[in-house]
Amino acid sequence: MIQPLFSGSPYRSWAYALLGAAMSLPPLVVALFATPSQWAAGPRAVAFGLLLCAVLVVMGAPRAARRGCVRLANRLLGTGLPTPPADPSKPSAARWVDRLRTSAYLAAHLAVGAAVTAVACLSVFAAVVFPSVWLSGGGQVASFGWTVPVERGWQGLWTAVVCAGCLVLSGYVAFGGAAALRLLGAPLLGHRPAERLAAAEERLDLLARRNRLAQELHDSIGHTLTASTIQAAVAGELMDRDPQAARRALSSIEETSRAAMDDLDHVLGVLREGKSPTAPQRTLADLGPLTEGVRRTGAGLRVETSGDLAQVPASVSREAYRIVQEGLTNALRHSGTAGISLRVAARDGWLEVELVNPLDSTVPGRPFRPAGERGHGLTGITERVRLLRGEVSAGRTDGQEGTHWRLAARIPLRSAP
Repeated sequence: MIQPLFSGSPYRSWAYALLGAAMSLPPLVVALFATPSQWAAGPRAVAFGLLLCAVLVVMGAPRAARRGCVRLANRLLGTGLPTPPADPSKPSAARWVDRLRTSAYLAAHLAVGAAVTAVACLSVFAAVVFPSVWLSGGGQVASFGWTVPVERGWQGLWTAVVCAGCLVLSGYVAFGGAAALRLLGAPLLGHRPAERLAAAEERLDLLARRNRLAQELHDSIGHTLTASTIQAAVAGELMDRDPQAARRALSSIEETSRAAMDDLDHVLGVLREGKSPTAPQRTLADLGPLTEGVRRTGAGLRVETSGDLAQVPASVSREAYRIVQEGLTNALRHSGTAGISLRVAARDGWLEVELVNPLDSTVPGRPFRPAGERGHGLTGITERVRLLRGEVSAGRTDGQEGTHWRLAARIPLRSAP
């Protein structure tokens, strides 16, 4: 967003100018005392200028200097400059270009701040002195080799106009200095083309990561809520007939809810870009607890595994776990406690996941979706498989044993980065 040149608060513009004037004192003092006093005027002036430039380069060298300049400009001038990327891996030439740009902006800030402060102080001085001399009976005002007579009475009324003009000048000079520095902010502190490209890529990575976290949260919480709902129904039915089984169902609800809370804590912590308790991501090695939790709902689950699942690449194993979790969640929703079949096999360079469950239209609150309509879970499964260059299919199958839902995914093991 482009900011108007003469915008912003006058107080902030004044504060920014005064800050520049105050910051100009240390480099001036260092350069002045480091210049040899025994040299002639010409060489001394050259040495003073070179030393002053060297001090400014040193001031702009730290990466924190550029960040500080950007934050101050955004806070006091409203420039809207992007935050500099903290990338120590950049080539040394690029880092020195950024340092020199920062030093150039510091030099401009210090020079403009000192000039604005000097002009404003002289304007305020004139706005006070001339009316004071006029009100005290007239006289002469002498300053910087100039002598200005001030008459008494109505002939000296012009001093009031001078006072108002000087006050207006002191305000506009602060706006002018802020406008000049606002113009210099973009070329000297803004992102270079390479940095803009890196910032765009970082933003895309962040969005992709958050989308991935949202999908994982959907898978985890959806599975937990489905399993907990079924277990609560089972516990309600067994409360009088089999209190022990009801207590086991309630205990299972507690365990799955705790696991879901851990996942929720982790994902929300990452989305807030803060620190949060982290745990290793689940893989096919965690299929045992997952399938056992499904069995505790009372569902009949048959699991068949083949091949060395421990040798499946980590990225494929993580995604396959989430695919199985979402598939089991959908099966519980649409099959109730009917028999569910799960097959996971690693062979011939492929990981195959197949999940079959009968469709039970009597499951309350879970009507069939119309043909072609896909839920978030199936969409997430498709995205995961395609990301790993795999194949996925899902749909109804009719056979002698009735109508079933079949989910099948094939993922190449070589697709892991």
